[in-house]
Amino acid sequence: MAERYFVVREDLLPEGILKTEQAKELLRRGEAGTIHEAAERVGLSRSAFYKYKDGVYPLEQAAREQIATLAMDLEHRSGVLFRVLGMMAQSGGNVLTISQSMPLQGIANVVVTLEISGLPGTLSELVDRLRSQEGVKRAAVVGRS
Repeated sequence: MAERYFVVREDLLPEGILKTEQAKELLRRGEAGTIHEAAERVGLSRSAFYKYKDGVYPLEQAAREQIATLAMDLEHRSGVLFRVLGMMAQSGGNVLTISQSMPLQGIANVVVTLEISGLPGTLSELVDRLRSQEGVKRAAVVGRS
């Protein structure tokens, strides 16, 4: 099922969702050093924070962020993944998550979730540059939000 999004007026949101965003704001501003501290300061359990944290954003922040998921097949050689991640960073991308499979027959599958609002060009241009890197056998966009 495809993800669905709703715009909801703040006064209609459950307290746990509001407090989650308040805790995230404390963390963003550096007013709380840990999730535990931020949750405690706003009167929220850590389990509630973790339940809502990836789905709650102020509208203006959600509009700014763009996230893409890339899947790549990389040769299992020293430095290949390092160069790929370096290229993403130099291109203005910010790696959010990375997952790598165990190499089979000298190839490892790598899935990277990347914040792409800082890219000077298009996502397609980044993927084309990745494909041209030595050791990259395949690179494709598998998701975007």
